[in-house]
Amino acid sequence: MTTSRFVPALLPLLLFVAACGNPQEEPTSDATTAENAPTSEAVTTALAELPPAIKGEGGELEGQDVTYFPVDAATTGYLAVPDGEGPFPALVIIHEWNGLTDRVRQVADDFAAEGYVTLAADLYQGRTGTNRDENIALMTEANENMPVVIENLNAAVAFLKERSDVTGRVGAMGWCFGGGIALSFGLDGDNHDATAIFYGRLIDDPEALAHVDHEIYGTFARLDRGPAPEAVEAFEAALDAAGLEHDLHIYDDVNHGFWLRVDEEPDVRAVPAADAWNRLKDYLGRTLGD
Repeated sequence: MTTSRFVPALLPLLLFVAACGNPQEEPTSDATTAENAPTSEAVTTALAELPPAIKGEGGELEGQDVTYFPVDAATTGYLAVPDGEGPFPALVIIHEWNGLTDRVRQVADDFAAEGYVTLAADLYQGRTGTNRDENIALMTEANENMPVVIENLNAAVAFLKERSDVTGRVGAMGWCFGGGIALSFGLDGDNHDATAIFYGRLIDDPEALAHVDHEIYGTFARLDRGPAPEAVEAFEAALDAAGLEHDLHIYDDVNHGFWLRVDEEPDVRAVPAADAWNRLKDYLGRTLGD
């Protein structure tokens, strides 16, 4: 019998929901002062390094909708493919609590521009939320049906591996709700080669984490409540106890959602977001490259 190691739905979900829904209502930090604020030159340089979508500058969609989950025709992902013949490494990216939106599709296009065949998964059967209550309902439904979520993502990986333009190496990454799902998929999904978490729900059980067979990437925010820095530190301690390599970082002076929406506070978010982006590119190169 296989024992599930899903990230528990009974973790402090209300706190996590608060972080997802109110990224501008996090506690303020005394550390955010003119003395340590990024200079305008640093912000400009950082913005130039970042992919367009997370700056709110994503263009017309260049990919295509695809049905990749054979048991559910309502599930419609978005596939973005690099120019050239390949073969290329591949990514499954996992949306936030509100579903597969155009910003996530634009991020898929940005990863394709970086040389990754990228499938933006759909865990809500084509639905998206337009307000807090709808988002919570969709997220709760998915969390209560985690075997289906894992089956969905297994199908996404299989879809990519079957393509002749994919090397066979596939990673998974997500934000907020999708970050927690990426970790669950790292614990219980079929063989894949990378897991990148942006401020998603975490666990601190070394025995469960020992089932992951690849390095973990994580980007978190000091002013976040879901997960709070203490939860990240407990996660890191558990990874160490499990002997699992990791690249985790908590960025000061930013809050939940800072990476996917740099345009909301570019003067504060651009520099840490650029560092997280460069770390991510290095990580994907290590785990998905030749």
